[in-house]
Amino acid sequence: MVLALWVGVSVVVTVLVGLFVFGLRRRLIQRSGGTFDCSLRWDVSEEPDPSGKGWVYGVARYSGDRVDWFRVFSYAPRPRRGLERSAIEVIARRLPEGEEELALLSDSVVLGCLHRGTRLELAMSEDALTGFLAWLEAAPPGQRVNVA
Repeated sequence: MVLALWVGVSVVVTVLVGLFVFGLRRRLIQRSGGTFDCSLRWDVSEEPDPSGKGWVYGVARYSGDRVDWFRVFSYAPRPRRGLERSAIEVIARRLPEGEEELALLSDSVVLGCLHRGTRLELAMSEDALTGFLAWLEAAPPGQRVNVA
């Protein structure tokens, strides 16, 4: 009986510590400001895939001339992807279709992009999209920016 109680308490404490670390990590990512919720689908085909597969929920953070993207459900302190402003080319903008609407946050807009030859999609709120496009267009003089 004592062993079962000890194991139960250990499991509860482990779960609570895990949740605390998730929250602390997100707070540390957002501490410097310039963050927004952003789902990512990397290396997609040219045809939109309405199945909702491949989307990963994350947080993006502006960092100078790049956007660092962090997975939400990860303990990694480093970004999973880094997108350089000069290498991003916006090629499409659309609303989520089919089962994508269930995989993404409500009121998301999907932005199709090319980054160094890799096709990817970013899904974010309309407000975050406005800020992202403004950030892309605010590149220093002499940098090439392609916004469709």
